[in-house]
Amino acid sequence: MLAFKYVSYHFLKYFFIILFALVLFSVAFEYTSKSVNTVESANLLLIFLVYKSFYAIDMLLPISLVFAMISTKIFLIRSNALVSFYSLGYSRVDILKPFLVVSVLITGMYVLMHFSSSFSKANSHAKNIEDNAEYLSPTRDLFFSYKEKFVYFSKMLPLQSRAEDIRIFTAVNGSLKEVVIASKAVYEDDFWHIKSGDIIKKPDNLGFDSPGITVINNQDLRLLEGFKPKILDQVYEGKVDFTISDAIDALLILKDENINLDTIKGALYKIIIYPFFAPCLVVIIFFFVPISARFLNVSLFSFGAIIATLVVWGVMFMLSEFAKNKTIPSEVGILLPVTILFLIALRQWYKYRLKT
Repeated sequence: MLAFKYVSYHFLKYFFIILFALVLFSVAFEYTSKSVNTVESANLLLIFLVYKSFYAIDMLLPISLVFAMISTKIFLIRSNALVSFYSLGYSRVDILKPFLVVSVLITGMYVLMHFSSSFSKANSHAKNIEDNAEYLSPTRDLFFSYKEKFVYFSKMLPLQSRAEDIRIFTAVNGSLKEVVIASKAVYEDDFWHIKSGDIIKKPDNLGFDSPGITVINNQDLRLLEGFKPKILDQVYEGKVDFTISDAIDALLILKDENINLDTIKGALYKIIIYPFFAPCLVVIIFFFVPISARFLNVSLFSFGAIIATLVVWGVMFMLSEFAKNKTIPSEVGILLPVTILFLIALRQWYKYRLKT
């Protein structure tokens, strides 16, 4: 218990120091290199910096865990605390446990943060401020199909759950049956509500004896059950910054539609599976760190460990980007590398669990 508390304290200390330094550098670099510094509104500038900080945390938190483990282990070696713990009967696995428990808990909290749209979509919000000098920009000219209906929204505001200038086309057996035209629609209680809209109906058989096209004005229409605005914005605009709940809802709603869901699955894999490469690397690198500075040049080893970590992180990030752009399957770009690292870490754990 003494070793667990001591190692956990220093591991957390180095983790927060490294994460803060990396995030600060990233945000400062973004600010100095982007045109956002021309934004006149101080509020928008502050919001931009906050969202860029969230995005930097999203990018850098997993690798900060690995860097923190290396820094903590070097501290334990230089202070002779590591040798002292081993001399008291602690095994390598006993010293590893605080690193593993803390890194898994932090990674789990990191995954849970992706239920928040402010965190998951931080880069999109920051880009809107940078490009348009506004916090949110509406989605325009959205055209999609859903349950044999073809829908057009001239403008949609996802966070306000509102759409303007709507056209909904219903086709039966490849033939246009009716068209709903409305100026506004609001998403409430799992339906898109149209307070006032015109329904243009075409008869089944057009001819001299047919009644012709009819126009009916209806009040309070309820259409497109369950199709949330955020899902529309993400899926049909090709965006990939899903929250976990949005991605799950999209999979459940669109599973019966003729839509490629690889992007959504890839986004879920990257949110839930990808971050756990960090605890795996913590376990793998831990066993390669020497017990004492007498056995190896610690500075040289720490430099090599950092370079190796950056290389692994870079390769995994590149594969995840390929998977996101559907260049390779997400199972190959995300699941396979994390699984390989997990198996290597598991082998290291079993190899050293009985050794001191």
